[in-house]
Amino acid sequence: MSRSTTTTREHSLSTPAPGRLTRRLLQLYVGLALYGASVALLVEGDLGLAPWSVLDQGLAELTGLTIGVVSIIVGAAVLLLWIPLRQRPGLGTVSNVFVVGIAMDGTLALLPDVHALGIRVPLLMAGILLNGVATGLYIAARFGPGPRDGLMTGLHRRTGRSIRLVRTALEVAVVATGFALGGTVGVGTVLYAVAIGPLAQLFLRVFAVPQASPDGSTVVAGGSSQGAILRG
Repeated sequence: MSRSTTTTREHSLSTPAPGRLTRRLLQLYVGLALYGASVALLVEGDLGLAPWSVLDQGLAELTGLTIGVVSIIVGAAVLLLWIPLRQRPGLGTVSNVFVVGIAMDGTLALLPDVHALGIRVPLLMAGILLNGVATGLYIAARFGPGPRDGLMTGLHRRTGRSIRLVRTALEVAVVATGFALGGTVGVGTVLYAVAIGPLAQLFLRVFAVPQASPDGSTVVAGGSSQGAILRG
């Protein structure tokens, strides 16, 4: 191999490809939109929601606002809690606040009302699976955690408590509050809690975006779902 060819090859590997950024942006926004759609499927299935969605639905029942608008308001409020925790939001963090709520309301507007259990169960299963796909997409894009994710990791760093303990405490609190306000807790809540970790771990690997290593070679980042799967 000639020296010029080697130099060209090394330059192409060490220079960030514009297509890689485009892919990451596409993953981010498709993932967030699908996340909102997945929550809408769970809402329509009416067999139990993910923890933070229980809170959103309960507040929606209390205020008369749509669940998507409440999700945006709650996300923005949680983001304010980042300030004393000294967390820094990224593009994905701010986008998460708005895109998920808008997609949620948009999907709910398109879905017909369903009452038959034979339809609600498939909606539940599709919602959980789609949620795992969406989580893998937007987290693997590496544009920053969602507001709720960052709250958990920030509390973990400030208190020294384990991720597992902080996450459990937060989710128990939001589920209890949401349920008291009229949010739906059921078998879907349990299935979501059991399935979302393995699903997200799988799809984080599927959608991992190759990135340049220090020596200029291209590697695939292996994302971990630890501490990242919280939003619900």
